[in-house]
Amino acid sequence: MDTSWFPLAGLILTVLARPCGALSGEDWQKIEDISFTANIDKTVQRYVLMLPKDFDHSKAHDVLVALHGHGSDRWQFANSERDECKAARNFSRTNNLIFVSPDYRAKTSWMGPKAEADVVQIFQELRTKYKVDRIFLTGGSMGGSSALTFAAIHPDLVSGVAAMNPTSNHLEYDQFQDVIAESFGGPKHINTSEYKRRSPEYWPEKFTMPVGVTTGGKDTLVPPQSTLRLAKVLQLLKRDVLLIHRVNGGHETNLADATTILNYVWQKSKSASVAR
Repeated sequence: MDTSWFPLAGLILTVLARPCGALSGEDWQKIEDISFTANIDKTVQRYVLMLPKDFDHSKAHDVLVALHGHGSDRWQFANSERDECKAARNFSRTNNLIFVSPDYRAKTSWMGPKAEADVVQIFQELRTKYKVDRIFLTGGSMGGSSALTFAAIHPDLVSGVAAMNPTSNHLEYDQFQDVIAESFGGPKHINTSEYKRRSPEYWPEKFTMPVGVTTGGKDTLVPPQSTLRLAKVLQLLKRDVLLIHRVNGGHETNLADATTILNYVWQKSKSASVAR
């Protein structure tokens, strides 16, 4: 298990104690830990909401939804010093995006049906509370995999996806199978259709939005092969896709590469909106 994806528990107290102050040296207008009752099963679920310093309620803002890795929770992208997390926060703050980090059934989600329903509900809640323009998804490891899965299932809800070190094929992926089976409603040999539905590689035509992905050639925790194949098909389909593959890279994405794919999907989506 990649323990570097675990949340920094010590920083959680800082967030709760200073909900409207700085987080990891960054300025935010508001940092809020929000609870809601999930429509799908009536359980209490949570997400972190961070409004940039220059947020204006009277204006429309884009949203970046960041999905945490296996073994972590909503606080990872809110306070971790890992490069993937810093890049997402910096990108949101610099470009004046609303920043959201859901539990999506932490800590072993993998974007199963309940997690999917929670994210849809969060999207709806954001659009009710704020003037929301476009919504983007990002995440690393399990979060990157889940971002691609959600985008493939709900392309109409996502304006761009930046996935770091993801798998794109759950029928092929062979790690964390006990928790994935619990999330997906059974093992893959019994519930094959659910695993296929949540495998973006099988649904390249669904990626109508810009896609940025990072992979590492020496990543053994989430091997890159399925995502490399997906990126190749998207290129053949003439879709907006940026692949950053580090041949000697492992299960991590550096700050520069994470920032690059975030900027790519945001700018490509902006260009597409202007063209329409």
